[in-house]
Amino acid sequence: MIVNRLTVDGKDYFLPGSVTELREKIRAAIQAGGDYVNIPPLHSGPGIDILFSPGMPVVWSQIDVGGDPGAETDGAEASQSAIDDDTFDGL
Repeated sequence: MIVNRLTVDGKDYFLPGSVTELREKIRAAIQAGGDYVNIPPLHSGPGIDILFSPGMPVVWSQIDVGGDPGAETDGAEASQSAIDDDTFDGL
């Protein structure tokens, strides 16, 4: 199972499923000079509203929490790959 991790100003938020729409909302908030975006919860609940503004560090990454049953792991994350998203640079 792939879980998306959003790191905002040093705090991690874990998101299931597709994050395409959320990324667009965050990008629009930053381009507008700042705005609140609701980050949905991992399982249930109302989520959390975060004020995104230009210059705020935002990092996206994906974590495979299920792992490959045939691969050997030591309990650590099976794989992690950062999404290189330079679209927030220069905003």
